[in-house]
Amino acid sequence: MVRQKTVLTTGAFEIVHPGHVYLLQYARRLAGKRGKVVVVLASDETIRNRKRREPVMNERERLLVLSSIKYVDRVIMGYRPISFEKVMRRVRPDVVLFGYDQFAIEQEFRRFCEARGLRVEIRRAPRAPLTPNLSTTEVLNRAQRNVSSSEQFK
Repeated sequence: MVRQKTVLTTGAFEIVHPGHVYLLQYARRLAGKRGKVVVVLASDETIRNRKRREPVMNERERLLVLSSIKYVDRVIMGYRPISFEKVMRRVRPDVVLFGYDQFAIEQEFRRFCEARGLRVEIRRAPRAPLTPNLSTTEVLNRAQRNVSSSEQFK
């Protein structure tokens, strides 16, 4: 019998866009049909600390949206403060997948694993092919430009 593979990924998922969907699809491919995709959702506090702004949607709203995506088996809230140790103990992933732009947190996690001798596969998802520069910040900028330009014609 083949053991189920658990893939863990993480993010803020403030405004779910094609880049997020691509990450979650990639996680599903790594997990396989019988595997599990677990997402650690950044808390509002984490977003404030890391992005230096208020979250676009609060953590309960983001949890609801993310839980409804078919590639995701389980969503857990991130710990306050961030705790790799608690997440690893709770989820016990085979693979930890980071988004293509999550360099800082990936490096923190690698150091954490090395310091403790943890054996887990660490992967980075490639950029989504059709939306190479799409991010929550870019979606917000587009929305702001659209609002600004539509106000000109009132």
